[in-house]
Amino acid sequence: MAISGLYFVFFVLFHMYGNLKILYAGVTGYDEYAHHLRTMFEPILPYQGFLWIFRMSLILAIIVHVWSASQLWRRAKQARPVQYAATPTVKKGVSTLAMRWGGVALLLFIVFHLLQFTVVKFNVNTAVPQSDLMINGVESPGKLLIASFQVWWLFVVYAIALLALGVHLNHGTWSAIQTLGWTNTAKSRAIAKTCAMAIAVVVVVGFLIPPFLILVGVIK
Repeated sequence: MAISGLYFVFFVLFHMYGNLKILYAGVTGYDEYAHHLRTMFEPILPYQGFLWIFRMSLILAIIVHVWSASQLWRRAKQARPVQYAATPTVKKGVSTLAMRWGGVALLLFIVFHLLQFTVVKFNVNTAVPQSDLMINGVESPGKLLIASFQVWWLFVVYAIALLALGVHLNHGTWSAIQTLGWTNTAKSRAIAKTCAMAIAVVVVVGFLIPPFLILVGVIK
């Protein structure tokens, strides 16, 4: 669970960097980035070869992560079938619920996100016709991104999902570092907690910047 979780940390940082391209490279630069992902390592790999390998690795990581979570939950139940008489602390209870149900919410959000921008590529902005989302007859990922986040409720959905992701990253990164045995001293624990919080903040803020600037009309 720790290793698959850290793999997702790498992915969200990489994905966040790609999204930020819309800020300084515009629609053209963003589209070039999206196109490059599909042609990476050609002709050694076929068109979209690398992208599909990467996608399959993420799907495998999701399966491993969810399976690991279920196994840990099952083992905990078997180890302590009768609950403690004393209730857990508020902090521990909230953290457990946030990781468990936040993880389920994130899984549902990932499905929605993939359908919107990768599989179906549907546009929720009815004010923008499909023809305006194309450049020279080719679908433009950058134009779809901008049109989508001009819709306020979609921004709210993504903001809530990102806050859930931030909580998951903060606690999950710390737990992964601890599981791998890198928190044996007070100093290393403090560094690990700082790194976990920093990663969570950077990811949430980094992902929110483009949608927010699109929503307020800075990016058009």
